[in-house]
Amino acid sequence: MIRRLLPILTQVDGYDRGRLRSDLAAGVTVGVMLIPQGMAYALIAGMPPIYGLYASLVPIVVYALMGSSRQLAVGPVAIVSLLVAAGVAPLADGDPERYVQLALLLALMVGVLQLGMGLLRFGFLTNFLSHPVLAGFTSAAALIIGASQLRHLVGVELPGGHEVHRIVMSLVEQAGQIQPIALTLGIGGIVLLLALRRWLPVVPGALALVVVATGLVWVLDLQAVGVQVVGEVPGGLPAPSIPALEMQAVMDLLPAALTIALVGFMESIAVAKVYATRNRYDVDANQELVALGAANVAGAFFRAFPTTGGFSRTAVNDRAGATSGVAALVSAGVIALTLLLLTDLFYHLPNAALAAIIMVAVAGLVDWREARHLWNTDRQDLAMFGVTFLATLTLGIEAGIVVGVVASLVALIYRSSRPHVAVCGRLPGTDSFRSLARNPEAEPIPGVTVFRIDATLSFANAEFLRDWVRELADPQGPGAEAPAALVFDFHAVNGVDSTILHQLDELMDFLDDQGVEPHFAGVKGPVMDRFRRVGLDERIGRDRFHLEVAQAVEAALAGIRGPELSPEPRGAHVG
Repeated sequence: MIRRLLPILTQVDGYDRGRLRSDLAAGVTVGVMLIPQGMAYALIAGMPPIYGLYASLVPIVVYALMGSSRQLAVGPVAIVSLLVAAGVAPLADGDPERYVQLALLLALMVGVLQLGMGLLRFGFLTNFLSHPVLAGFTSAAALIIGASQLRHLVGVELPGGHEVHRIVMSLVEQAGQIQPIALTLGIGGIVLLLALRRWLPVVPGALALVVVATGLVWVLDLQAVGVQVVGEVPGGLPAPSIPALEMQAVMDLLPAALTIALVGFMESIAVAKVYATRNRYDVDANQELVALGAANVAGAFFRAFPTTGGFSRTAVNDRAGATSGVAALVSAGVIALTLLLLTDLFYHLPNAALAAIIMVAVAGLVDWREARHLWNTDRQDLAMFGVTFLATLTLGIEAGIVVGVVASLVALIYRSSRPHVAVCGRLPGTDSFRSLARNPEAEPIPGVTVFRIDATLSFANAEFLRDWVRELADPQGPGAEAPAALVFDFHAVNGVDSTILHQLDELMDFLDDQGVEPHFAGVKGPVMDRFRRVGLDERIGRDRFHLEVAQAVEAALAGIRGPELSPEPRGAHVG
């Protein structure tokens, strides 16, 4: 039981010096990377930079103990930080202290939701966030995040919110007020990050930029010419506090909390599964929900805004050699030492440098490759990508993800309502039946129509089934001839509901009126059980149910020609 609650105990089985050295190296690397990244993501969330370090401490420790992933690096991430800002800013009325209180309350709510879903094994709820929806959402969110950092990059006060076009238009109108030094620091930072990523990937780019930019501001006294800096950063570990519980605030924050709980978990579990596969172990989705939920709940009591697992830090953690949650504990130790000893060093850190870190980090979230892939593979999924992307940009962060989920459900219902079906013929010299439309060599059976259904049947496709059967039994085209028998190939039908049973009963009356004899092949046990419960097997005739299509066809031909003229049934195979 204790090992299930604390998977780190299983992860350290057989722990030796070699693994300890790898975890130490990975932990220090990610911890150093997390210092500037956490402070930058706090800016996205609308919080003072120090809260990025607070969010990189207690949540990491809790997840390290309880998470089933050995490489996942938990902490502040861009998308969740943006969702925090979108949910909290409208309620804070410009009051910084209330803003922080609401953000901590939001972390508590996110944690409770994730913890509850994990304990109730509701991880399946994230299936409603399809990959095209997430790709469209993150691509739009990346643009919004980038636009939100322009004010730090150029030193000009710009409007907030999700309306990228308003931010850009305001920037154009205030072009004359752009601070050249801040812009130079920002663009120079972007160039430095990209150059280090390409030619010196072993160097932690974000940390290098923080050191260089802070040094320039301090030595050249750039703050005196208008360059905005982080300023006073309080030192010491976060003191425990209880988030203010206000019922009205809880109700107002609930949509944001639910969105963050689902989106944060989706990002985290997707990354965790990638590295679990690479390192040949399994992650438990419900345990991940419990671990992330516990991390957010505990973090809320130690001044942390909502956190989740991040892709870039996890990639670095894996490359640096992390083998267990011990690496995350080391990262937390680096953050703790920074809070205790090094916060004074961040006073002269320019906001333009943090903006550069953010913009480079989120640039990779704009997933144009996925859009091109969907164009070539699935236009309906591309439409969901586009709808979510545009909705997020025009309606806002939370509305965008809701529109995406609704679009996914509509697409699912539409696909369910129009399943794949085929009219089949026999391949020459065999008892295999294939689609006549896809296999020109397949031969139709005179007087017998073989109708294959490749889906579970339900209320969503009942009318679709009815229309097809009516068309096959009573064709209306010129020269069309009604069959004497209709064979239903049910091999791919895994279930039927009450609506379908009612529809089939009505279709049997229709076939009787048309003089068409129905036969069924490959009806599975659970489906047959439902037929029996409503008496549909007797209504159709028990002698008209067959194991294979070939047997059903031979029985139908026997009814047409008479038993003495029909060939003996052969061993059947249906593909």
